[in-house]
Amino acid sequence: MSRRCELTGKGPMTGNNVSHAKNRTRRRFLPNLNDVTLQSETLGRGVKLKISASALRSVDHRGGLDQFLAKAKDTELSDGALKVKKEIAKAQTATA
Repeated sequence: MSRRCELTGKGPMTGNNVSHAKNRTRRRFLPNLNDVTLQSETLGRGVKLKISASALRSVDHRGGLDQFLAKAKDTELSDGALKVKKEIAKAQTATA
């Protein structure tokens, strides 16, 4: 399982630990990932995703999972999130 956000694509970054004596050793900065169940209003069910804390705030800011996925780029989404996005779009066209 990769350490990558399913909604934003945020993943590990690399950098240096720098000591007081300026000795540098390589390190990894990991994203703050959480397993959450987000409710989709269109589908009427919960969707389990592994997303970063910043993505969770973005979902809340945009007004929910449906609105976030509508504006999200397909290249950043994981396969599971892309599948949910297509399900939501299909359900919205069926009701409209």
